[in-house]
Amino acid sequence: MFYIGLMSGTSMDAIDTALVHFNDDSTKLIKYEEFPIGPELRRGIRNLCVSSPLGEVSKYDTLLGNLFADAACAILKKSGLEPSMINAIGCHGQTILHLPDNDYPATMQIGDPNIIASKSGITTVSDFRRMDMAAGGQGAPLAPAFHEFLFRDFRTDRVVLNIGGIANITVLAADESSPVTGFDTGPGNGLLDDWNRLHNGTDMDENSAWASGGNPDKELLELFLADPYFRRQPPKSTGRDFFNLAWVQAMLLRRGEHLQPSDIMATLFRLTIGNIAEAIRRFAPKTMEIILCGGGARNRTLLNNLQNAFPDIHLGTTTEKGYNPDAIEAMTFAWLAKQRLECKPGNLPSATGARHPVLLGGVYRSSPVIGNTQT
Repeated sequence: MFYIGLMSGTSMDAIDTALVHFNDDSTKLIKYEEFPIGPELRRGIRNLCVSSPLGEVSKYDTLLGNLFADAACAILKKSGLEPSMINAIGCHGQTILHLPDNDYPATMQIGDPNIIASKSGITTVSDFRRMDMAAGGQGAPLAPAFHEFLFRDFRTDRVVLNIGGIANITVLAADESSPVTGFDTGPGNGLLDDWNRLHNGTDMDENSAWASGGNPDKELLELFLADPYFRRQPPKSTGRDFFNLAWVQAMLLRRGEHLQPSDIMATLFRLTIGNIAEAIRRFAPKTMEIILCGGGARNRTLLNNLQNAFPDIHLGTTTEKGYNPDAIEAMTFAWLAKQRLECKPGNLPSATGARHPVLLGGVYRSSPVIGNTQT
């Protein structure tokens, strides 16, 4: 029961690759690796948008397909396992479009699964979001089902908080009759990384050092938090299509007064803390434990500020539960591939808003299956 999960998130800095072993009573992370996405490729992907030519989208679909395949092959080699020992690869792909609330809802992830299956010799499951969207859901977040599987405890009200480019929470109530809910709260590291890249030319503000040196602007923060997205009831999901530098610049124009870049960075940091804290207070008021995962789990300044926001709640990372915080999203898609091959639903309608549970993902066989019509 070995599966590989592949994930490249909003930051697009690397392919998170998890080799996971599942059995009836345990889930074990065998190996986790991050395979960097080069700066030129990353820039090209970031420049893709609704108006990009199909040729450009196809180009990066192929490039990423090869990169995902190489990551899967590399982790196999480092683990000493053969492709025949892996049940499937679950690949989320790289999101380049997510517009669930449009008149014609759409979501698109690139990284051709045909290439992954062919190059690795392993059955690949991909395109996880669109079936949920076809059933009336947001297509995201998909992690709450795995969070429930891995972390629910009927003795403790928990929130699993993932801070990637976008922050999202999963609410795991101790009451067994309460459905699991989850949604994107708003910006996580994404706007911070973008603003830092614009002004400092580096991919991230390590431990929020630059943000800590600025002075948050109260009026700008109020403008940020007044955005209607934060007041919307779940289910809801978002991404770079909405929370991006154009959104920041529009808010700065409304603010009017010139602000120093470091002060804007400090305000964006407070926005990240504020939108997460408000979401937990509103939708998970009984929370006794926050379990943190994603890139934000490595940011000590961020953790300290979150703990200050919730002084009476235990806040820790998934390390306390035996799992690398960076690996959880990749593990999610390994598990979703398992769900798909076992013909079990992968979505939680209480989180995505879908009308009913559905099978998630298309199955791409590594070679023809003779005499077997199962799909």
